[in-house]
Amino acid sequence: MKWYHDLYVGDSIKDQSEKIKWKILHHAGQIQIYVISLASNPSNLLDIIPARELLQKYYSGRELYIVGLAKGREEAYEVACSIVTEIYGKTGAFLVRDYIMAQEAESRGRE
Repeated sequence: MKWYHDLYVGDSIKDQSEKIKWKILHHAGQIQIYVISLASNPSNLLDIIPARELLQKYYSGRELYIVGLAKGREEAYEVACSIVTEIYGKTGAFLVRDYIMAQEAESRGRE
């Protein structure tokens, strides 16, 4: 599981994002928390996954790239929408994966 350096976080959990991230990394069940990741299917933009599902065996072998966190399904939709809207506004295209990976590479270059 990899995390985007500039994680998008819903307003209701902004102050708790590090604690939530730690709990997810340590396999603690998180009720009402959703992760937003780059899509597993190249035809899609993002996946919205309830954090509790990350405890299932299916996800242990998957390489997820998490770009956002939210509390509740509605907020997860709002965060995903804001990600796509922001990227479209900056690039004029819906190339979410390309944009996120370019930002990550740029961030690593600055370090």
